[in-house]
Amino acid sequence: MAKVILLCGRLCCGKSTYAAKLCREGRAVTLSVDEVLLALFGPYAGERHDLYAARTEKVLLEKSLELVRAGVDVVLDWGPWQREKRTAIRDFYVSRGIPFELHALEVDDATWRARIETRNRDVAHGACDAYPVDENLLAKFASRYEPPDPSEVDVWATDPAERV
Repeated sequence: MAKVILLCGRLCCGKSTYAAKLCREGRAVTLSVDEVLLALFGPYAGERHDLYAARTEKVLLEKSLELVRAGVDVVLDWGPWQREKRTAIRDFYVSRGIPFELHALEVDDATWRARIETRNRDVAHGACDAYPVDENLLAKFASRYEPPDPSEVDVWATDPAERV
């Protein structure tokens, strides 16, 4: 049976690159909240961003069920910041008998900061579609992010975003 993999980690730690790697290695599809929101609103959805993100997550959860039933693994690339949300997502799949894994991605602080700089430069030059990481986003992240507890994690990935 197909499974669902939820990615968890700090902003710019390599979740999207890791998701792409998982998809290349097996029969999988990535579902990304950021991808949908960027396509619809560009990098600035304004004060309704969190509302749009929550609605998009609900749609993608339902879409993921279709993919799993079709035999395709699903990689959820939206890195929920709070443990409560990660638990709710796990419960969503487990209650339906769908295999589920949480992959936690970690990088050291120097690598993390370098990746933020690289992303911001790439976004500024139109080389990638992603949210720029400014001080406001970093502050929001710092106030909300709860690192995963080892009891939540099925797979630990260190240096998950080696550039390919």
